[in-house]
Amino acid sequence: MSTAARPEPRIKHVDVTDDAITAQLIDGRVISVPLVWSWRLADATPAQRANWQLTGDGHGVYWPDVDEDLSAEGMLTGVPAPRRPNDGLPTRLLGDKAPSSVVREKRATYRKSAKRRPAERQR
Repeated sequence: MSTAARPEPRIKHVDVTDDAITAQLIDGRVISVPLVWSWRLADATPAQRANWQLTGDGHGVYWPDVDEDLSAEGMLTGVPAPRRPNDGLPTRLLGDKAPSSVVREKRATYRKSAKRRPAERQR
């Protein structure tokens, strides 16, 4: 029986293409998952996808422009991001470089307008 501790996966670099999210781990492994696993990144512009930062000493990645977090463990175990009703905004409403505070504000406004009755929206 082996008692060796298994190191937690840590990311050193991420690339996002039109098809996949690829993370290079510090131990040399490469993880790739379909882009559709992150609906926020799938809806993001290339500039927004390129703006990422490591979190938790490489245990995760954060995209501030679209307020998305992914963990190395989640990518390894195959856990796509859940999409809740009315949780996203069309990319055209966000702009290329909207900070996360603007994204949250626009989401709230979008949700409120989506709840109005059709007759109210036409005014």
